[in-house]
Amino acid sequence: MYDPALLRTFLVVAETHSFTQAAMRLGISQPTVSQHVSKLEKAAGRMLVARDTREVALTDNGDAMAGFARTILAAHASAESYFSGSAMRGRLRFGAADDLAITQLPRILRHFRQLYPEINLELTVNQSMPLRRRLASGQLDLIFVKQNAGEYEDGTRVAGDPMVWMAQERLQLDPTAPVPLITYQAPSLSRQMAIDALEGAGRTWRITCNTRDVNGILAAVRAGIGLAVFPYSLIPADLVKVSQRFSLPDLGDVDYVLVANPGAAREPVEALTSAILSRGVLRAE
Repeated sequence: MYDPALLRTFLVVAETHSFTQAAMRLGISQPTVSQHVSKLEKAAGRMLVARDTREVALTDNGDAMAGFARTILAAHASAESYFSGSAMRGRLRFGAADDLAITQLPRILRHFRQLYPEINLELTVNQSMPLRRRLASGQLDLIFVKQNAGEYEDGTRVAGDPMVWMAQERLQLDPTAPVPLITYQAPSLSRQMAIDALEGAGRTWRITCNTRDVNGILAAVRAGIGLAVFPYSLIPADLVKVSQRFSLPDLGDVDYVLVANPGAAREPVEALTSAILSRGVLRAE
């Protein structure tokens, strides 16, 4: 039997690729994180984490354990909820940035609804900036959004991701012509990052597609009418990073954060926050 506390620590290490960041997120010491991982490795009889001076990465056995850990913890939570006789109830107004729809988030939300059927989950999908405004006005209880890395102190950081230039593999650009941009409608974090980076590098640009959602972005990129700024880990398999190919300027990183409304019911917010933190949401479907 694997200790749920060890499994939770291991999943945070798997998500952050850092013992230090895992300790900060869990509110425990780094030696305690290392001890938890070592105990889990001893219980499994396998090395789960490969450590060197530069990074922390999962072994093949670690990848397998991560999948089992999510299943075990979900079953553990279901059993606790069932036998406690105190099913969580309430309303949870949740907002998510629309590009997160192509991650594991829909699967996590589906499992959350199965686990807490008495919670009325209301989902709003939009761009990060409008979602922040709706949270501030009290229209949402919890949001999952992108922001410039390190920009805000509020919220819980789930993961970081570099923003890159993405295009269809056979796209060709005239280096003397304006860069053809596929962007979200303003206000948009990725749109502003693209424009600021190009203008800072002295490159001219023109918008070839202006869309409201991620499906519009992907359709236009696949049609080869331009390139888009996109989170690196979310690039679909049929599209590619082209930053170096076209000598495009660096864009910087973003953080994915969960931000709660202080006036919202605490238990539903904490339950969904925990579900997202434990399941490695940023793997694309």
